[in-house]
Amino acid sequence: MTRIGISSGIEELVARLLGLLGEDVSRNGLKETPKRVEQALRFLTKGYGQRIEEVLNGAIFEVDSSEMVIVRDIDFFSLCEHHMLPFFGKCHVAYLPNGRVIGLSKIPRLVELFSRRLQVQERLTMEIASAVEEGTGASGVGVVMEAQHLCMMMRGVEKQNALAVTSAMRGTFKSDPKTRMEFLDLIRRPRG
Repeated sequence: MTRIGISSGIEELVARLLGLLGEDVSRNGLKETPKRVEQALRFLTKGYGQRIEEVLNGAIFEVDSSEMVIVRDIDFFSLCEHHMLPFFGKCHVAYLPNGRVIGLSKIPRLVELFSRRLQVQERLTMEIASAVEEGTGASGVGVVMEAQHLCMMMRGVEKQNALAVTSAMRGTFKSDPKTRMEFLDLIRRPRG
């Protein structure tokens, strides 16, 4: 099958980029690199082709509960939109059901959807919170993300142990310090 259009355009751009960096694109180790880079970029940005409704797939259920639901320690990987270098870490999501819950596996899927786009951590955190809030009609949503950024580790300031932490608090998580503290205490608790 012949690849045409955008795909071959990305491969051509990568080959040209490698040449501009002083590499010989025809050498053995680089012959397939433009194709591999394109495949990697398509995978790492697949969130652009996904919609929230498709990810949720109707997995919203009526319940008679208003107690906090938390899915914590969700691994995520994203690309910083400033340097296109990876940032990665853990995401913690909580919400207070208001008569409806979301299938638990859908929360990591939402994290994946938004993290597989060019991002800044601050916006990523807010997008996840908004999606959970809108999808469930929750009376409160809290999202905390902790990440290491290769753009800070490998270049620029070169600080390998810096951890960026962002949060988005909505509804009761924002207005009630007790609810917010319960969430923050529960995500700090050691496993087991």
